[in-house]
This record gives sequence, structure tokens and C-alpha cells, in this order.
Amino acid sequence: MRAIADALRTVGSAIATVVTLPFRLLAKLFGGASGGGRRTRRV
Repeated sequence: MRAIADALRTVGSAIATVVTLPFRLLAKLFGGASGGGRRTRRV
């Protein structure tokens, strides 16, 4: 039972990574474009 849960967890994290990656790239792209080259410190 634990092996099945681990497998599902691994597959779920892989899917989450693949799904969120394009959004993170877009956020980085638009964040860099809208920043105008100046660095903003994130808290």
C-alpha cells in the first residue's frame, strides 16, 4: 500500500512540475519585462 502511495505522490509531483513550469517561465518573462531592468527585493 505504501509503495502505491509513493508512486502516486511521485507522479503527482511530476505532473505539477510540468504544469507549473510554463507559468513560472511566463511570470519570469513578464516580471523581467515589466521591471524595466531595475531590481526589486522580494521579502
